[in-house]
Formats: sequence, structure tokens, C-alpha cells
Amino acid sequence: MHPQDPSPQYVGARHRHRGRSTPGGIEREHGHGHGHGHGHGPAAPADRRVRFAIAALLVPALLATVVGLIVLYPFEDRRPSAQDASVRIAAHVTAATEVDCADGQPGGSGCLALTTEMSEGPRAGQSIDTLVSVVRGKAPFGVGDDVIMLWSGENPGDPDSYQIVDFQRDQPLLVLALVFAATVLALGRWRGLAALVGLGFTAVVLLAFMLPAILAGRDPLAVAVVGCCAIMFGVLYLTHGFSARTSTAALGTLLSLLLIGLLGAAFAALTSLTGRDEDTANLASTLGSDLDGRGLVLAGLMIGALGALDDVTVTQTSAVWELRRADPYLRPAALFGAAMRIGRDHVASAVNTLVLAYAGAALPLLLLFSVAERGLTDTLTTQVIATEVVRTLVGSIGLVASVPLTTALAVAVVTRSHRGRRSAVAG
Repeated sequence: MHPQDPSPQYVGARHRHRGRSTPGGIEREHGHGHGHGHGHGPAAPADRRVRFAIAALLVPALLATVVGLIVLYPFEDRRPSAQDASVRIAAHVTAATEVDCADGQPGGSGCLALTTEMSEGPRAGQSIDTLVSVVRGKAPFGVGDDVIMLWSGENPGDPDSYQIVDFQRDQPLLVLALVFAATVLALGRWRGLAALVGLGFTAVVLLAFMLPAILAGRDPLAVAVVGCCAIMFGVLYLTHGFSARTSTAALGTLLSLLLIGLLGAAFAALTSLTGRDEDTANLASTLGSDLDGRGLVLAGLMIGALGALDDVTVTQTSAVWELRRADPYLRPAALFGAAMRIGRDHVASAVNTLVLAYAGAALPLLLLFSVAERGLTDTLTTQVIATEVVRTLVGSIGLVASVPLTTALAVAVVTRSHRGRRSAVAG
């Protein structure tokens, strides 16, 4: 019979295949139709009770973050000024002459007299000669280099008050930043633009809040907790929008950060990490004030782990939502298991990334210890290396824990949302 003929036989067959008719539409029988297109529409929004439960957990954390930003921000600007009054001046090396290091006379060896034309400072447009050492036949700077000079602030006409300390890198770094932004926009388009805005927000929190607050004497761990929470809320919602999915990822990230902070504080105390390494000592000497070395270690731990945590929690939440969209009738236990299989693969690579990142940062020290032929145990228990070990292992524990934690939260939210939607349709 022609399909357009609404005969009783055809209508009955159609209803037996698709399900039974209800006042709100067609309700699909549970024994049929997993491949009939439920997963091709947009994800169901969370119902009112789910949204209220998420808000009840996240809104207090957001309010506490705002209060923390206000309380810890150094409005009075009590940052200690650097004891070194040196001024950085851009310059260009125009000539080089081999001289004797002792008397600076031409024709000697061991040093180079570099003629540099200063682009700024008290003698902008004028040239001055400065000495640099030649180590193993190679000088750190040469003709044609754009360099940075330090002026001691004393007599601007005295060559001894100037010292070449570094290269100018602003233009190459600007080009690299533009290439990075273009790459992100080309691939991500509007989502890539949102990611760049989130990156800018992270830079603002780090440079305008966290660094000034720590330099003003605020507790580094408290500053890191508040700053990381601000970055988390800002970046997640700016990049992924306001939704139950994003809020679930934020909640998973928040709980994982709390775990990392607690474990970091406990093991920093158990391993007697003081954080008083050479870099911290130099910073304290420059500022002329003492710094909480252990607090700086814990602050660095939380900041370093946050980026990886955002990646893991957003991925796990998206995996749960997409799996639910593909099969809306998948039971919670099966949904959790499927998402965890994705999470295991992801967290394995994320942990390896974290370990390699910290190993790369400590590579010069590892090479130094290898040359000194120090044993593995002796090397790992040295404070500088032990600090990286604690950061790596505590951060990895937080990453691993974030997978089941975020997955369980996402499953609870998405299955509750779907039940609410089905009840509304059936009613």
C-alpha cells in the first residue's frame, strides 16, 4: 500500500516501530530506537533543581573569591622597592675591540671593548665603551647585537657605571605572540578568540593581583588560592560559556585544587621544604625583605597544576555530555564507565606531560648533579630537586583524582537533567 495512505494497518505498524503516541508527542519504547537520532540534537539543559544545586556549591566559592581579591589586594601599595637602583637602557653594539682585561689596552686578550650606542637614558644617541669577558674564545655579545645595559644611576658620563647584561627580545617575542594568536584564531575561530580573552584574563590576575600581593607581604598560599579560583572562574566561563556543563567542570576543578593544596601543604611540611633556594634568596636580597619560601613553593604548585586541571575537567565533562547525547538511555553506571575509559587515556598523557614539564625546568640542575656523580637518592632528596618532586607527584595525584571526581559530578548532573526532560515530555 502507498505510504501516504493512512490505513489502520500502516498507522499501527508505524506506531509499533516508533513507540506509542502521547499527548506531548511520541514516547519511544525502551526496547527500540537507540539509533533513531536522539544523540543528534543539542544537549538537554539542566533542570531547575540541578541548576540550584550547582549554584549552591559554586556561588559561595565565587563570593569568597571576590572577597579574597578585595582583602588581599595591596591597595596601600606596600610593595618594597628594589634595593638596586639600576636603570635598564636599550642599546646597539656598533664595534668590538680585543683588549687586555687588566688595563683595557687594545691588542690584549681575555676581554672585548664593545662600543654601544644608547637608544635611551641620560646619553641617548651617544656611544660608550664597556668591557665584557671572553670565555673559552667566545664573547657573549658582539657587533650588531641589540642589548640591554644597566646604568647604576651614578655619573652618566662614567663608562664604569654601565654594564651590558642581556639581549633585547621584545620584537621576536611580539612576532611569536602574533603568530600564536593567528594560529589559535585560524583553528578555533570564535572559540579561539574566547580562549585568547581567557588567556588575557589569566595574565591580568597574575600581573595585577598575585605578584603585587605577594610582594606586599601577603601570604603566598592564600594569594595563590584566591588567584587560581579567580582564573578558574574567569577562564572557564569566558571560554566555554555559562552552562551546567561549564559549571560542572568548574566544580570539579575547584575540588581538585583543594585536594592539591592540602596535599601540597602536608608533604611540604613532612619533607621540610623551606623554599629558601638561591632564587628566593636573591629575590629577598633585592627587595630587602624576607619572603615565605614554603608559601612560594605551594603557590607555584597550585598555579602550575591549574592549567592541566582545567584541561582534564573540561575534557571529562564534555565526554560525559557527548556520550549522553549519543545514547540518552545509557545507564549512569555505564555512562560513568565509558567516560572513565576516556579519562584514563587522557590522564596518563597529562601526568607524563606534567612530569616532563618539571623535569625540563630542572634540567640544568639534573645535569649538574650527574656531572658531580651524586647518587639517585642523594639527588632526589636535595631541596631543589625534592621541591620539584613534591610538585610533580602532588600535582599528578590531583590530576588523577580529578578524573573520577569530575566524571561522577558530570554523570549526576546530565542524567538528572535528562530524567527531568523525559518527565516533562511524558507529562
